[in-house]
Amino acid sequence: MTGDCVAAVARRRNVHALASVATLDISSPSPFPPPPALFRRIMIRLSYRLFLPCLAALLFFTPTPAADFADQLPRIAPTEPGDTLDDFRVADGYHIQLVAAEPLVNSPVAIEWDADGALFVCEMRGYSEDRDDKLSRITRLIDTDDDGVFDRHTVYADNLLWPTALFPYDEGLFVADAPDIFYLKDHDGDGVADSKKVVFTGFSIGNVQGLLNSFHWGLDNRIHLACGTVGGKVRRADEDESAAVEVRGHDMAFDPETYAFTLTSGGAQHGMCFDDWGRKFVSSNSDHLQQVMYEDRYIKRNPLLVAPSARQSIAADGPQAEVFRISPVEPWRVVRTRLRVAGLVRGPIEGGGRAAGYFTGATGVTIYRGDAWPQDDHSLAIVGDVGSNLIHRKRLTPTGVQLVGERIDPKSEFVASKDNWFRPAQFACGPDGALSVVDVYREVIEHPKSLPPEIKQHVDLTSGRNRGRIYRVVPDGYHHRPTPKLDTFDTESLAKLLQHPNAWHRETAARLIYQRQDKTISETLRRQVGQSASAQGRLHSLYALDGLGLLTPQDVIDRFDDPHPQVVRHAIRLAEQFASDQDIVGHLKPLVRHPSIDVRYQLAFSLGEFSFEAKSDWLAELALQNPTDRWIQTAVSSSTSGHPDRLFAALLKSDSVEPLAPFLLRLSSQIDRRDENDQRRRSLSALVSAAHHPGLLPAIGRLNRADRRDSIGEELYARAESLAAGLISMALAQVAETKRSDAERIRAIGWLADAPIDQIFPTLVKVLRDSESSELQLAVIGALDRSESPELVEILLEPWPTWSPRLRSAAGDVLFATAKRSAAVLDAIDAGTIDAADISLARWNALASSRDPELRKRAEGYLATIKGPSREAVIQQYQETFQLTGDAQRGAEVFKKQCAGCHQSGNVGHAIGPSLAAAATRGGESILTNVLDPNREVNPQYVNYVVLTTDGRTVAGMIASENANSITLRRAENVSDTILRQDIELLRNTNQSIMPEGFEKAIPPQAMADLIEYLQASLRN
Repeated sequence: MTGDCVAAVARRRNVHALASVATLDISSPSPFPPPPALFRRIMIRLSYRLFLPCLAALLFFTPTPAADFADQLPRIAPTEPGDTLDDFRVADGYHIQLVAAEPLVNSPVAIEWDADGALFVCEMRGYSEDRDDKLSRITRLIDTDDDGVFDRHTVYADNLLWPTALFPYDEGLFVADAPDIFYLKDHDGDGVADSKKVVFTGFSIGNVQGLLNSFHWGLDNRIHLACGTVGGKVRRADEDESAAVEVRGHDMAFDPETYAFTLTSGGAQHGMCFDDWGRKFVSSNSDHLQQVMYEDRYIKRNPLLVAPSARQSIAADGPQAEVFRISPVEPWRVVRTRLRVAGLVRGPIEGGGRAAGYFTGATGVTIYRGDAWPQDDHSLAIVGDVGSNLIHRKRLTPTGVQLVGERIDPKSEFVASKDNWFRPAQFACGPDGALSVVDVYREVIEHPKSLPPEIKQHVDLTSGRNRGRIYRVVPDGYHHRPTPKLDTFDTESLAKLLQHPNAWHRETAARLIYQRQDKTISETLRRQVGQSASAQGRLHSLYALDGLGLLTPQDVIDRFDDPHPQVVRHAIRLAEQFASDQDIVGHLKPLVRHPSIDVRYQLAFSLGEFSFEAKSDWLAELALQNPTDRWIQTAVSSSTSGHPDRLFAALLKSDSVEPLAPFLLRLSSQIDRRDENDQRRRSLSALVSAAHHPGLLPAIGRLNRADRRDSIGEELYARAESLAAGLISMALAQVAETKRSDAERIRAIGWLADAPIDQIFPTLVKVLRDSESSELQLAVIGALDRSESPELVEILLEPWPTWSPRLRSAAGDVLFATAKRSAAVLDAIDAGTIDAADISLARWNALASSRDPELRKRAEGYLATIKGPSREAVIQQYQETFQLTGDAQRGAEVFKKQCAGCHQSGNVGHAIGPSLAAAATRGGESILTNVLDPNREVNPQYVNYVVLTTDGRTVAGMIASENANSITLRRAENVSDTILRQDIELLRNTNQSIMPEGFEKAIPPQAMADLIEYLQASLRN
């Protein structure tokens, strides 16, 4: 073949490929091989003699997304304000009204009403790439005739960068404009700010869609804000840089008078709010509804406490739930998905290759707290999706401490628009008691970096900066009421407004009371605290007293028997400031048995602020009422005040310790880490006197350590050893008994977690070799991790060729946990015992950055030579799959055996990785590619991280959660490792998926056809 011929072939194939992309139906398999495969096929046909002359032509004609997609990307015209309402579909019983539009408002992203009824609008006109042009501003809207529609505006402040939030206070305005928060004020009353002061600085501007946002007045008389996802090192503007605090992963609250600030739990992307009772909710693009479960300040009191993440997804239908848009999918989104699926541009293939139909731009979570809607719809969670032009709602239902959000509208949305420009970014409940909708109204609302140049050149990211809409959603029959000017109310009248059914009235009154500091209303406030028919009124009045510095111990004691549990909860929280008052302590005692779990949860946290002899018994009593509830256990454990042994001993007095065993193990770990002789002895003494159950074995193992024998004392050590020996025998018998269920045997293996490994090693090895249950084998492999036996590597490598990727992954966690084992594995590879290609690329990359220079050198050598069949070649080999007839029943077994460790379908498996069922929406090609080439495009959510601990161990997995004390990594089988931050030496991103390569060794083409049929059948059903 001549160079001209090669160039011609390449040209023809490239043109065909690009044409295919331009017309590709995203529900069909890709019609051409990925570019690297084409390149290699051409290269194979070239002789060395022809290589150099053809190189330039080949590089030039290698498939790229260089085609002009102009004809695929028509511009979308806006709908004029007078016609916009015709585009909406609203749930029965409601309708939507337009209250402001261009030219009055442009690119709104946040709104807040001042006490005089004027509406301040944050106009982010510089979104998304024109920050430095200072196009953004704050506008003040006025409804001159009070008909509910704004008809006049003034530019309150301009020349802003990327303003994202605002909040009125003391006739001025706090404005978030990263990296700063300003305080603006209009001193001469002309509607234009004439002073501007930097209050805080240091917020990051690294991501235009992850900036600080969402100012809200809290019950605690502070202004709360979401710090977004980009974080920053924040300080007061009048402080030195050395005072800066890293806010990544947190939110903030500050006193508007003193500017004193603290970090709070949160750290989601955009949208933060409270409900009537101060419970906090946040949202992120692909995790639309989350609840913040605790305040980090409580967790910090116990640095050895391993706590679950404060931020929890609570949507019943999952974080990236399905949505039902009625607008056409934007052409640029369709083309981008096609290019990503074809491998021509980088980026995550979300939603299984669908361009839309799921939460991708969730924002502005708001709990409806107005008084215009029917009572049954109070406290609904409202979330917008700016990418799908809709507003979603969920009903919140308690499930213990945590709430769950259930979709209300089947196969539809609360509000949806046919207009692609409708971008509901934020919501608010104002003086009208309705739900106000902040519509940025842009042709394109997407992060610029997520748009490939081939698409970006045909879209206008500035289109719409001179447009914007504000709506309100109201029930049918709604009539607008006059807007009150609360700034003209006397303080006594404001105090009475704390009982108003509309949250805006209550919170604005509370803000003005705090601002004025008029203590003459104390009698009114106390009367309302005790006699108001409104629970919210009693609660706000209580906090108003606190904000005025008038709260007394008796005020909170009187609320301990309030008929509403949320008022009781906050009374307990406010009582923390009177921790030295013994009368308070005495009145707290009955609350240990309060019927509300919310009350008991708060009490468990708050008791940590008190010091009294019986505290550990109270904490134990709280835990025993919900012996398996991790949230109660977390709260109780945070309050031990450095004496976990006392709580440990109190819990062991229970008649049934079995359900408490996991909690006792966590407490014993804290006691062991504290390494105080008296605490260890007291805890061991309580253990040997407790009911003898094998579930206590791990705790005995943690505390009765041979290297602490002298400090424990010979007699106590011997008693504990004797007890442990008997319990080990009981547990080993259950592990070895083949007639028992896998679940029973796995539970018994857990009991042996800290038993002397030499004693249990032979039994575990026998079970590993004899059992055909992968679940049981996985449990054994995890238990063997503690062994230092030189035989361990050989034992795990012996069955390696027959193991599924799930088992290999688990064994790999053990084999590569230490440098010594890793070296032994490399020796086995050198000896030909196993193939280097059987080790995942993520493992090799981790080894190549090892601290051990010899390991690093050997791993780098293997990385340079390990190629094996490329992922593209494997996928090509599997094309025969689509000629085979799949069987869904057999496919269910394939899924259960090979995929369920990380994926979920129906009630089968673990929802750790992305949904394979979602991949089925694009067809079998997408499933095949996702299974065989998991690293083609890795969603950041599923990236594998490696942690090197201070004791030399290596742990890998996706980051599941973080808090003040720890980080949690999760991997296959929902196995997780939580590592205290003080034990982390290095945390590194591997840029590889948590899903291993190599499933072609376990899923032959026929089994792949069965798996595809099973997943597609599940989707159809």
